[in-house]
Amino acid sequence: MAVFVREVMTPGVVSVRPDASLVEAAQLMRAQDIGDVLVTGGDDIIGVLTDRDIALRAVADGADPLTVSAQAVCTPNPVVVSPDDAVTAAVELMRDHAVRRLPVVEDGHAVGMVSLGDLAISENPESALAEISRAAPDNRPGGAPA
Repeated sequence: MAVFVREVMTPGVVSVRPDASLVEAAQLMRAQDIGDVLVTGGDDIIGVLTDRDIALRAVADGADPLTVSAQAVCTPNPVVVSPDDAVTAAVELMRDHAVRRLPVVEDGHAVGMVSLGDLAISENPESALAEISRAAPDNRPGGAPA
């Protein structure tokens, strides 16, 4: 029996405007305890912005995160998946496009995200990646013990 994306995705999306600063996007990621946001203009998905994008495409180059926009740093035109697609199709898309997250789009609207971790939990719940994905994140500065 096939497992569908809707069964494993994280419902709902967090998004920023294309002109939002990287600081705004990073603060939203911190507040929501997530590592990515969609960059959207109206109903259109312009791109996916990850914490890694901010670090490597802006901060590492010395760009000012207060003045650089989310659109300037995001991965544009992301590959998307439907909630009615089989999980195996999502795995193949991630493999073919070398991405770790896919926006889930239904009727032209983003309705969720599916990550490599979500798929690992679904497909191989005993794997190390699945165990790591189920663990609570450690977002304290330096990852220091409490």
